[in-house]
Amino acid sequence: MSCEATRTLMDIYAQCLAALIASCPDACVDALLDTSVQHSPHFDWVVAHIGGSFPGTIISRVLSCGLKDFCAHGDAVVVGGGDKRVPKLASVVGILGHLASRHGASIKQELLRMFHEGLAPGQHKGTVPFLLQLALMSPPLLGTVAAELVESLKPSVLNQLHQRFSPLPRDELDSTVALLVRLICQTSAGAFRTLQFLLDTAMPASVITPPGLALHDGVREACDRLVALLLLQLQKLVHNRSAPSLADGPQRCVPFLEALRGRVAELCAETLRLERKRYLWQHQLLGLLAVYAAPHGAPEAMFHLLALAKGQDELALATQLHAVLSASLADLPAATAALCVRQIHAGALPAPQLTQLLHNLALVAANEDANEPASLGTQLAPALASHLPELAQLLLHPVPDTAEAAALLLCSLPAPRCLRPAQLHAGLRAAVHHFFLALRRAGTDGGAGLCHATRLLEKLSAVTPSAGKAALQLLVEGALRGGNAELFGGTATGANDGDDGSKDGAATSLLDTNRRFTAAVDFSAGVWSVFHAGVIGHGLKAPSGPPTRGQEEVNRNTHAFLNVLLRCCRAAEPAPPPLPSIGPEAAKTVASALVDSVCPAAAAAAGGELCWPPEEQARSTVERDLGILRRFRQQPLLFPLLRVVAMGRPALCYCSVLLRGLLATLMAHWDACRHGDTTSSPWHLQASCALVACMAEGSLLPPVLGEVQELFPRLAPFEVRLLLLSVWEYLREHSPLPQRFSFQPHRGLFQRDFAREGDPGKYLVALHSVLHRNVDRLGLLAGRFRS
Repeated sequence: MSCEATRTLMDIYAQCLAALIASCPDACVDALLDTSVQHSPHFDWVVAHIGGSFPGTIISRVLSCGLKDFCAHGDAVVVGGGDKRVPKLASVVGILGHLASRHGASIKQELLRMFHEGLAPGQHKGTVPFLLQLALMSPPLLGTVAAELVESLKPSVLNQLHQRFSPLPRDELDSTVALLVRLICQTSAGAFRTLQFLLDTAMPASVITPPGLALHDGVREACDRLVALLLLQLQKLVHNRSAPSLADGPQRCVPFLEALRGRVAELCAETLRLERKRYLWQHQLLGLLAVYAAPHGAPEAMFHLLALAKGQDELALATQLHAVLSASLADLPAATAALCVRQIHAGALPAPQLTQLLHNLALVAANEDANEPASLGTQLAPALASHLPELAQLLLHPVPDTAEAAALLLCSLPAPRCLRPAQLHAGLRAAVHHFFLALRRAGTDGGAGLCHATRLLEKLSAVTPSAGKAALQLLVEGALRGGNAELFGGTATGANDGDDGSKDGAATSLLDTNRRFTAAVDFSAGVWSVFHAGVIGHGLKAPSGPPTRGQEEVNRNTHAFLNVLLRCCRAAEPAPPPLPSIGPEAAKTVASALVDSVCPAAAAAAGGELCWPPEEQARSTVERDLGILRRFRQQPLLFPLLRVVAMGRPALCYCSVLLRGLLATLMAHWDACRHGDTTSSPWHLQASCALVACMAEGSLLPPVLGEVQELFPRLAPFEVRLLLLSVWEYLREHSPLPQRFSFQPHRGLFQRDFAREGDPGKYLVALHSVLHRNVDRLGLLAGRFRS
């Protein structure tokens, strides 16, 4: 248009067209189209420029002339011949393409008008094939009209289409359907809505018929066939490319699938509704879309199916999708696991959906089949196990159901093979924290969460020997501190101990938060007694009240804790001894944790003070011994823990400082007691019996001396002191050292041979004297205490 002569000619032609278009519009437009056909595509812009001055007239007349020429060359219904058989059709496409940038709305309106008028009775039957051929040759025109055309296909219009095309011969119908399939594959605008329309129309008629005009059965059958051919065509387009992998991207664009890449979540949600034939088509489309959109499409589809599935039937769709894609995408399980972990830690899922995802992952991982190495569960479980540090942090999730689902998932995974000690230790801390939370909720959820927490700790303890020791230490420390102590009938000790989740609605405890990342606050290197009277701004610390838990609940909690402790002890040993014994290394770890928790100052001493001093020298440790006695009174769990240590001989030797402090204070109590019998001090009587029985089980006392606790309830306090003094003297001269035990290979245990240490008769003098003095009541028992 920069040429003056060209501009002058265009102005003259525009004025002539304005004068003649009212009287003979077809002749004017035919002249333009004939010239365009002869000089296409160089003359198309001229027609488009002139049409810009008369958009309404030119667009309608260009389409009308194109339809006449199409019918003349194509016998009204022959489609697929292209511009070689219909000369003016290419010019029509070019002209409309030039006009589309400024007059797209007018073109769309005119195309829709032609479509609906072409279905009316008496109209030419070639209108719809002409429009289909026009859309095939011009993807921009197809994108302009596709969305609104789909919305206009109401049941009445569909019935008209069926009435128009049903009389046609079979080959012409096949050509029309093939053309429709090609058009849909080229459709990007409104692709998801087009898919929904096709699936809705192809679905079999429901028993409950909605109000309105019903679809003809032929329409449903035709649409069913159209969907099947569409899926087949998409399969050819996807798989005719070079073999895809997670490292290769798509090589050829398929507009229909390209438009669906962002609707994977909606497509998965629709598939999981399991609506008869519909979900089968959608599942097949998901598989094609996953291969097309590699490397990210397949993991995304798997993630959404796993996150949204509810129940085994829906979850089976994910397994079936993996079976379809496994031949093409070998790294799919690992990529799916990585995507799930990224989505979890990005906070992309609300708590209920996160819980559902963890449950589904656990179900899939638990269903691994060793006979089918290519199954989803067999490949997904090791891939998730490599993300154990990230998944373990979900055990600290504030929503209990989510934390329990995380524990269930971790229980279903195999033990991680290569994991740094720091990562494994962080997972153990989270697992121990979750165990105590599950113990609190055991009465409300039937104990399922507690079972999963126990299995998880046992599995993590078996990963490495150091992991087993860390689990035992964390369990003992967690049970004896803060709010967890009250679970076992104890009272909180120390300064401002956190309660590990027992305060609902209370302010966040900094100490509790720190304990999620560290085992405990360590005071063993210095002063270990912290005096705390209150919090500034909140007043004095409230005095501890009576126990809030019943004895039955305390017994249940103690049993659950000892159960997990013993299972971790056996899991931590590569070759555990026969039941009921536990490995000496595991028992030694429990003993060290006990001493660290009850008496850190003594734990810091060299050797843990294994040798026993004379009874007179015990006066120098009175304050420490009283502190040990106080802890045993505050926390009833300590005696069962000592029994656990005694089961792993010779580990009880490492608790000498606790045994010595407890024995010294008990002797002092019975020496000062002025009551006539021991039943007046029930706790001290029970503690004395438990202490001697524990030392006997740990082979620190010879058989006869280790049974004297059976007499304590029938003796006077001073007599109990005499017998305890005999125990003290024996331990002073035969210090509880691990060197006194020897390994018995045939039994797999450490045992102590008391016969090699001399006759214990001199330590039984007080015992025989007590029996002689009370022969009237204890004579029948005298035979049991012969040396």
